[in-house]
Amino acid sequence: MPRPPQTSVAQGPNSTGTLAENILYFARALREAGLPVGSGSVIDAIAAVEAAGIGGRADFYITLHSVFVKKHEHSIIFRQAFDIFWRKRGFLEKLIALMSPAAEPRNEKPQKADAGATRVADALFKNQERDRKEAPSLDLDARFTMSQEEILRGKDFAQMSAAEIAAAKKLIARLRLPDDEILTRRLASDPRGARIDPRRTFRRSLRAGGAGIDLAFEARVARHPPIVAICDISGSMSDYTRIFLHFLYALTEKRRRVHTFLFGTRLTNVTRALKARDIDDALALCSAGVQDWSGGTRIARSLHLFNRDWSRRVLGQGAIVLMFTDGLERSDAEHPAGDLSREMERLQKSCRRLVWLNPLLRYDRFEAKATGIRAMLPFVDEFRPIHNLASMADLCSALGASRPSGIDPRRWLRLAA
Repeated sequence: MPRPPQTSVAQGPNSTGTLAENILYFARALREAGLPVGSGSVIDAIAAVEAAGIGGRADFYITLHSVFVKKHEHSIIFRQAFDIFWRKRGFLEKLIALMSPAAEPRNEKPQKADAGATRVADALFKNQERDRKEAPSLDLDARFTMSQEEILRGKDFAQMSAAEIAAAKKLIARLRLPDDEILTRRLASDPRGARIDPRRTFRRSLRAGGAGIDLAFEARVARHPPIVAICDISGSMSDYTRIFLHFLYALTEKRRRVHTFLFGTRLTNVTRALKARDIDDALALCSAGVQDWSGGTRIARSLHLFNRDWSRRVLGQGAIVLMFTDGLERSDAEHPAGDLSREMERLQKSCRRLVWLNPLLRYDRFEAKATGIRAMLPFVDEFRPIHNLASMADLCSALGASRPSGIDPRRWLRLAA
């Protein structure tokens, strides 16, 4: 369970109303944001608050969290909704003014939206009355006069609303997948092949009694190389990883050989879960099988387990490895920072191509200063951003290219030096 925000104790958002009504509004906001909150959960939450009492903000946070949150991935949305609904006084009083005109709004300076804030804000204001004349106006998001698809292509995944995330998932399913077929050493019958198949040629000759020779030809089989995705599910990466799993599911659905591993403090193989017929069932199976979602990060330990237990099984036939992480490593006594370089070197030598996907590259002033990033960059073939649909489409094009494209990853080390 995530730790509650360390702030001073605040009273309910509406002093003239009842706490039960405020909890009801809060539950509706959570349901609109995507959490499975029903009427029974609202009754349980009110009963839990009455039984536990409101001794402090932390107690109130933990009480509601224990009732409304059923999965690890729902903790982030709950935290954002709780911060907006129960702490941010300017935003909160405007919200109460929309639902209860008795409250007086206060003006505060606008703040930059946090990850998931737009999704929660859309849920909070979805069912408000639009024809209320005296309601204060709230500018939560800037909308440009361009097509919705063009907006989604350049919008950060962490700042998307619930409706935009649903639209982005549909666009991901329609992405043009990479045309990256490679020739294997396996031979198959091919009338247009340039190589004679001796065994089939002799069999054809025996059918005619050896009077003539009917040549049979063969050619090398072309297959898509396996894709191995090693995805970070720590707290700083969970929003992006959840969307990236939809991309991996689209690859798997097109009969590609995709092996998916999730890691935080441990390594989990979710390849079989992503083969479910429905994407929602697949993600539910992934969440059920992972115990450290939105936890810490142990990159060196996770790569060590992958190289020891899985590399020989999944890295054959020219496999491409997609390393999906921000590189913020927390070393420990068992696997110090030096082990990360050795594990990355072994991983690069075991695959045909190693692509590092890092959401931090969305910042123009990104610098390779973290210890984990500096340890990983020397052994990467490509270093690419992955934070919106446009970068995901660029990834498809890069996977289809015969040679690595883009800037040399070692350039970031030279710039940092």
